[in-house]
Amino acid sequence: MSSNANWTEADVPDQAGRLAVVTGANTGLGFETARVLAERGARVVLAVRNLDKGRQAAAKIAETAPGADVTVQELDLGSLASVRAAADAIRSAHPRIDLLINNAGLMYPPKGHTADGFELQFGTNHLGHFAWTGLLLDHVLPVAGSRVVVVASVAHKIQAAIHFDDLQWDRNYGRVPAYGQSKLANLMFAYDLQRRLAAKGEQTIAVAAHPGISNTELMRHIPGSGLPGFSSVAGLVTNSPAKGALATLRAATAPDVVGGQYYGPKGFRELMGYPVLVSSSDQSRDQAVQERLWTVSEELTGVTFPV
Repeated sequence: MSSNANWTEADVPDQAGRLAVVTGANTGLGFETARVLAERGARVVLAVRNLDKGRQAAAKIAETAPGADVTVQELDLGSLASVRAAADAIRSAHPRIDLLINNAGLMYPPKGHTADGFELQFGTNHLGHFAWTGLLLDHVLPVAGSRVVVVASVAHKIQAAIHFDDLQWDRNYGRVPAYGQSKLANLMFAYDLQRRLAAKGEQTIAVAAHPGISNTELMRHIPGSGLPGFSSVAGLVTNSPAKGALATLRAATAPDVVGGQYYGPKGFRELMGYPVLVSSSDQSRDQAVQERLWTVSEELTGVTFPV
């Protein structure tokens, strides 16, 4: 076991008897998160958009965790119809959920829209996960020690605000500020959810985490990412997917985690390193904006929460 200063996957406690649902688990951070949880004995559901890639990921996990119970569920967070269908399937198959890990995301795509007409990053990163969590939460709440983990980003501080006057970026789309808005929304959702859970005296907690900068497929829309050698150079200044996933794993499994906490890498500007408690922007803690975002999110998705 490592010290808390250098928390690694060796510190993940036994997960036998627990069920974890991880979005975007076929690659990158989500895959590494699912792999470690499976190796520690959890039953894991890989909630993924591409079933073939999900099955390949499940087979790969089985190589390192023989006998692991890993299943695949189709989920397109950019379609509320898909979110509802996937949530129904999960609810039917699993009466209890110990860990709901909202990991999937898009970063810096060209302007686009989800199936429901939402801006692609806000619709997928925030609204899709908001609806997903709301539809599954009543299977999480009865479970002792259960957690909702929301994967945010240092980008919640970069050109980020919740643009209530133009949430879908119809007037002036910018890849960076649109991503920042979506990740700020992720963090605000985690904090507001925790406050609502605590107010009702629920045993479930909501926690946030971020990977710093991690060399995953999420970087595919960064300018220059297609150039020869980009991945090798990026690997020198980013966390590997396995190391980037540590903050999520700590938030999901460490016994000393408290609801409303935020974990990220301890290195320079939280870009790389082992996971520790980190702070977020003052803006992310604005309760009035959190509550307004929650109300708008319920209106846009048609999903209301049992808290």
